[in-house]
Order: sequence, then C-alpha cells, then structure tokens
Amino acid sequence: VQLQASGGGLVQAGGSLRLSCAASGRTFGSAGMGWFRRAPGKEREFVAAIAWGLGTTYYADSVKGRFTISRDSAKNTMYLQMNSLKPEDTAVYYCAATTFSIYSTRSYGYWGQGTQVTVSS
Repeated sequence: VQLQASGGGLVQAGGSLRLSCAASGRTFGSAGMGWFRRAPGKEREFVAAIAWGLGTTYYADSVKGRFTISRDSAKNTMYLQMNSLKPEDTAVYYCAATTFSIYSTRSYGYWGQGTQVTVSS
C-alpha cells in the first residue's frame, strides 16, 4: 500500500483545513486508515481512524468534536476535516493504514510522507 498525504498549510487559530490521503497499490487488504501527528519535540500521537468497510470512526479525545474523518471508497481516499484549529494542533500529520484493526494504534504498518499543519495564534 502506498499513501500520499496532502492538504497541510498555515492557518490562524479557529480556522479550518482539510487533509487528504490517497491510497494505491494493494489496498484491498487494509482494515482501515488513520491519521497520526508529531509535534516538535513530542512523540507521535494518534488522531483519528476510520474502518474501510463499515466506516466506523475513532478519535483521540483532543480532537473530538473538532475533527471529522471520512473516506471515499471509490477513490481510495481518506480525509480529515479539521475545524476550530488550535496552536497545539501544529504538527506534521501522517496518514497510515492497518490490515488489523483501527483501534490497535501499533498495527499501522503503512505510512505516508506527512504534511505540515501550522496553526498561528
């Protein structure tokens, strides 16, 4: 599975951005996809995930109510709509795919290249 993330940028606090992640290759074995982020000086953390089949979603508490994950199965593309952005959302955002379970954050074995999101105060 190859993943290509896009859509990052610079936005003011309170603004919105939409990230996209296009999957190609042997995607039929994927159970789901997710977004992770790494802020400067911090560990990578889970953000949100979506099951490829049923569309079940799973969010980190820090983004619940502000971020929405979705997918377009026909296009093999996943999206992350980010609203009410805060400076603490500043990070490199990575998309990833898992063949096991979207709830097992250590099971994501396929990764995209990352896209920078910067939220100014």
